Amino acid sequence: MTYGSFIFIALALPKKKKMKRVPLYIHFTTIYSTGVIQGFNGSLEILQPPTIIKQSMKEHIVDPKDTMIIECEAQGNPHPIFSWRRNGKYFNVARDSQVSMRRRSGTLDIYARNNPEQYEAEYQCIASNEYGSAYSHKIRLQLYSESTPMWPKEILEPVVVSVGLPLVLSCNPPPGPPKPETYWMTSSFPTTQPVRQDRRVSMGVNGDLYFSNVLFNDSASDYCCNARFPYKNVIQQKMPVVVKVITSEYVLLQARVTVFSVARTVAEAAPTWLSPRGSSSSILVLHGEELLLECIAGGVPTPHITWTKNGEDLVVTSRMKVKNFNKMIKIPKASFDDAGEYTCTATNRIGYIVHTITVMVKAAPFWLEKPTNLVLAPEENGRLICRSDGAPRPTINWFINGEPIESATPQPNRQVSGDMLSFRSVTVENTAVYQCNASNQYGYLLANAYVSVLHATPRIHGPRNELMKVIEGNNVFLECRYFGSPVPELSKYGQGTLEGNRFKTHSNGTLEIKRIRVEDQGTYLCVVSNVAGRDESQVRIEVKEPMLIVTRPQSMKVIRGSDVRFECGAKADVTTPVTTTWMKDKNQVTLGWRLSLDESNLIISNVNRGDEGNYTCVIKNELEQKSASACLMVMDRPDPPSNLELSDPYERTVRLSWVPGDSNHSPIKGKIQYDDDDWLPGKWKNLSTYPGNLNSVILHLSPFSYYEFRVIAINEIGSSRPSRPSMRFQSSAPDVIPKNVKGVGTWRNNMEISWEPLTYREWNGPHLKYLVWWRRRDSREEWKNATTKWQKYYIYDADTFTPYEIKVQAVNDFGLGPESPVVIGYSGEDRPLTAPLNLRVSDIQSTQVTVHWDPVARNSIMGELKEYKLYYWRDSSQLRWLRVSRAMKSKAFPVNSEEPSGFLTELIPYSNYKMYIVVANNQYEGPPSNTIHFSTPEGVPSAPRFFRIQQRHLDSIYVDWDLPAEPNGIITGYSLKYQTVNATRGEELRVEDFPPNVTSFSIRRYDRYTRYRFSVAARTRVGIGEWHTEESPHYTTEIYAQDQVDITTQGWFIGIMCAVALIVLILLIVCFIKRSRGGKYPVREKKDISLEPVDDKDQEGSFDYREEERGLQRGQPSMEAMIKRSDSDDSLVDYGEGGEISFNEDGSFIGQYTGTRRDVRELDFGGSLELHSPLNTIYSLA
Repeated sequence: MTYGSFIFIALALPKKKKMKRVPLYIHFTTIYSTGVIQGFNGSLEILQPPTIIKQSMKEHIVDPKDTMIIECEAQGNPHPIFSWRRNGKYFNVARDSQVSMRRRSGTLDIYARNNPEQYEAEYQCIASNEYGSAYSHKIRLQLYSESTPMWPKEILEPVVVSVGLPLVLSCNPPPGPPKPETYWMTSSFPTTQPVRQDRRVSMGVNGDLYFSNVLFNDSASDYCCNARFPYKNVIQQKMPVVVKVITSEYVLLQARVTVFSVARTVAEAAPTWLSPRGSSSSILVLHGEELLLECIAGGVPTPHITWTKNGEDLVVTSRMKVKNFNKMIKIPKASFDDAGEYTCTATNRIGYIVHTITVMVKAAPFWLEKPTNLVLAPEENGRLICRSDGAPRPTINWFINGEPIESATPQPNRQVSGDMLSFRSVTVENTAVYQCNASNQYGYLLANAYVSVLHATPRIHGPRNELMKVIEGNNVFLECRYFGSPVPELSKYGQGTLEGNRFKTHSNGTLEIKRIRVEDQGTYLCVVSNVAGRDESQVRIEVKEPMLIVTRPQSMKVIRGSDVRFECGAKADVTTPVTTTWMKDKNQVTLGWRLSLDESNLIISNVNRGDEGNYTCVIKNELEQKSASACLMVMDRPDPPSNLELSDPYERTVRLSWVPGDSNHSPIKGKIQYDDDDWLPGKWKNLSTYPGNLNSVILHLSPFSYYEFRVIAINEIGSSRPSRPSMRFQSSAPDVIPKNVKGVGTWRNNMEISWEPLTYREWNGPHLKYLVWWRRRDSREEWKNATTKWQKYYIYDADTFTPYEIKVQAVNDFGLGPESPVVIGYSGEDRPLTAPLNLRVSDIQSTQVTVHWDPVARNSIMGELKEYKLYYWRDSSQLRWLRVSRAMKSKAFPVNSEEPSGFLTELIPYSNYKMYIVVANNQYEGPPSNTIHFSTPEGVPSAPRFFRIQQRHLDSIYVDWDLPAEPNGIITGYSLKYQTVNATRGEELRVEDFPPNVTSFSIRRYDRYTRYRFSVAARTRVGIGEWHTEESPHYTTEIYAQDQVDITTQGWFIGIMCAVALIVLILLIVCFIKRSRGGKYPVREKKDISLEPVDDKDQEGSFDYREEERGLQRGQPSMEAMIKRSDSDDSLVDYGEGGEISFNEDGSFIGQYTGTRRDVRELDFGGSLELHSPLNTIYSLA
């Protein structure tokens, strides 16, 4: 493709005054990628071979749970048709129900609901039309695992290591893709924290955790390796690893510094390699990939790592990072210059070791020049260049429409010369898509480029007759977008001659006018032409005066509360109006009561810290904009320091570090205060001052004192608020022995070692822990130890009830405290194996018995012999009618002799008992012995269940009682003792004996005020039982009357009377209502004759009650019968026949009753007697 010559013509325009300058760009282009040129007169379709415009990456990883998408987009004219290859063979998309291709696209959507693994393969997209075929690169589809990868289930044995030795904790995370991120965590109550890494402890590239040497404080029960899978945002945790650090000497561990001060020093060790092993290794890395070099060594003291390259000190460049405390070199993108021999040296005061890593850098092919599409006219010449490089150098292969060029139809005008494909005098037969493949053993490159042979009339695309306003002094570019085949010739015509250094025509037809002037304004004409025709377009240019800022805002530094004024002014072309806006830190300023505008000036009242920032004045018109900025700084008191930390503790010094607060634009100096009075907190004292550029100082302290620190920052404005206090600190190792150390088994195979924890005042330093020591008593085994921060420690897998020697000591970052005295503890007990034999009784008494048994062998007790426990219960009474409780009771007998025995007391006489015995240790009871039976002999009975005293008559007292609650034998009788209590003359105590079937007694009183004291007891053949004693109350006539039942005060009687009254009231109301309605009632005299008959059909509405009254009279009893019944109601005249009658009641004298008995017939009622029912009474009242 060639370009024609250019002709420029100037068109005259009237000159104007100076105007502003604006850059002008008019673009020229050859062809749209869509194959269509847009112009003023419609569109021109251009035939075009396919071009791949979008495709998935070569390594494409997808989630099978979602729709798997493989992208392939192409364009051409006509629109391409798409097809796919899978693993090098044709893939029929239409036959797979789980795969679909998008419309007018080659993108595949795979809905793999069943067996998604079958779609893991290598795919290649082909886009074809009648002018050729374009190929995508090969896309390797990989699937994420449906379930999150997990570590295999395994039981991790505790790692036991001696202090000072190196240690490696392996991680081995599950594989990807992609590779997970790993990190180590451990518990620090009450939260989980990352393992702190330093020169001694670090994580390797492979995820393993390396300890150059272990310390006491490294003991922990939960070192966990965690793997994070970014594509699912899921973290998987490996089973925790228990690390136990043991030692046999007294060791003082200093925090953050590997110093061992011991009674017999821990042996120092020369460096040894932990990773990589040996003296040499090699690494192959591809160009552009990440290069990681790592050297980790163990030893005491911790070795220091240094690096060299090719025998010279390693020069760290901006492309290189030294990380992990000099143990690792990281190069994000390796280049060929990074190849060579890297030597790492590990050194401590015992010796040194070296390791050489040979780095080889290879490269997959990469582009130097990629082939581009060619649009040629017939008989033109062209070439495709495919230039690449790599290590080793790649091989170049050419293809036509996906087929090797060697097997394609030969064309005389086409020639392959290595990385160049040339064409001479092209024809339509040369139209095709050509592929260039550059490959070596580490990868390949594939590029498509088409050759299109066309013959088209020139067309200019873009607006025509356009007016452009430009700024004087700017560079202006006039471009024309056009197309034609053969390539049209371009001609440009402008104002005057277009010659000189200010006018330049570029190879693509662009006209550049440098530093445009007012005289350059006018009309410029662009003309394109070839053998097929011509086209033209013109642009008119106006030149404007440039804008100039004459007053710029000035940066200021003010004190909070002041007022600020930013000034800004500009000069511009009068034909282009300007506007002014203010920006603060790229955001437009919001005006308010504190921020206001005075013309174009910004005023800020009462500034505060929030007003700090960069203020920009922006002045613009329709052609350009200019800006000027100024910085506002507000000075104030400094912010308080934060995050105070104590480190590197020694007996008399400690390092205090903090994060400085903002100085607020005024230089600061610092002041440290401390509080060492534990009894008067808050009494802060000045300790030292420091320059403002420090954030860590070493403080000199007095030993065995408690300290809290705080930091204050000071500048010329004032002092900051004090920082938060640091943690309490005492500069010493613990000097208190843990108290009350004991070892007790809580289960059959363990032992719980416990002690009283130290108070916070006794810590003497941070990170207090306890070092627990134990070993079997009377054995030659070494002491074992473990470190814990709790106040209990459990030993497992111990033998049953085995004695151990135990001691505990406290440890903090300064070292170990004194040991506690050795105590003896026992592991857990188990259930006894045998039962006591030959259980027997002797010396059986009514309430106690002597128990004997044979002792159990000590070795079968499976623990400490605590006691023998006897279980017994009352099976029955020897009195068959007496029901008893069979509740089981127990009694413990401590061991007191080789022939154990004991007394069982509180038995109930005349009862049948059963019992058995077990042996017990501190945790369990053994199996029961044989069950024996025995019976207790008779005893004296208990007191009667109740004893009641009553006054049934004014001059006598009646007493009765019940059987004893426990007869304790056969009752033979009762004894009653009584005597007066308040008589004026003393009466002797009287005793009455009764047979067993008599349980009551009456006594005559001398007068109504005499009181008695009664005592009653039951007797058996053994003797008399427990006495029950009570005194009679003070009975008087009033009291006696009160004791009589008054029916008028009884609740049931009152209730009945109220109900009767209510019924009568209701009946009266009914009668009055009927009478008020005009009813008449029969009236009769009180005579012994019957009632007069009344006409039932009385017209006045009267009612005849005769039948009802007859019924009532028939229901009434006769008078004689009522008199007889009255005569029989509690009348004493029946007994006396008119004479005097005397009788005794209950064997005591009561009194005399007199009366006269009269015959019923002698009674005179004074007239006729008529009995009325209650209803008649109601009628009469009405």
